[in-house]
Amino acid sequence: MATSLKISDILKNRIHRLASQRRRSPHWVMLEAIQQYVEREEARESFKQEALASWAAYQETGRHLTGEDIRAWLDTWGTGDEKGVPGCHE
Repeated sequence: MATSLKISDILKNRIHRLASQRRRSPHWVMLEAIQQYVEREEARESFKQEALASWAAYQETGRHLTGEDIRAWLDTWGTGDEKGVPGCHE
């Protein structure tokens, strides 16, 4: 699929300079930038949706772990006395 983008001459020159330094084509640089941006934003949106779902579940059930619970659990990681995930409070 061909897509056209209108970019400023300044940005175009920056892309060409970077492509030359990286021994890549300007096309490759732009595709890489778009791909990285989309992946980052998809991950950000996924994190946001997971947080909203967790908040909704908490509001519905009241089930939670405290920061102290989590810290105590994480402190056991990598030790000979590693604990399992603590149970939720109601």
